[in-house]
Amino acid sequence: MATAAPLPKVALSLQEAERKILTPQTIAFLRELDKRFESTRLDMLEKRRERQGHYDRGGFPRFNPESGHIRDGNWRVAEIPEELLDRRVEITGPTERKMVINALNSGASVFMADFEDANSPTWSNCIEGQRNVREANSARLHGSLPKASYTN
Repeated sequence: MATAAPLPKVALSLQEAERKILTPQTIAFLRELDKRFESTRLDMLEKRRERQGHYDRGGFPRFNPESGHIRDGNWRVAEIPEELLDRRVEITGPTERKMVINALNSGASVFMADFEDANSPTWSNCIEGQRNVREANSARLHGSLPKASYTN
């Protein structure tokens, strides 16, 4: 099984574009997270493999009984914020540059940058996606794309 490089080694080999996203403060924060939670993360991955084996042998998922009081409780979520009430025209898409430009030029009132399902979460894709979203939010994402042509 492949393992991720420890954070300190990754941080030492950052490229220029990565340094613009991963500031020294961000790297310090990530190092602290790594130090504090790496053993827990590895333990959770092992438990995930065990659960998958259970499912592969025909087992079914179950709710954790310890969280039953949450499911059985009398609670409500907050009201929907005004700016999210009109969802008639929204678009979700990957964070690669041309797709973000297309989405922002689509006329949709909302763009949801998808760093999960629509993105292959490689290191470079995640860093590039963060850069694209940051540039879009600061009105610095520019580029021209060829006009699409459709035929029957």
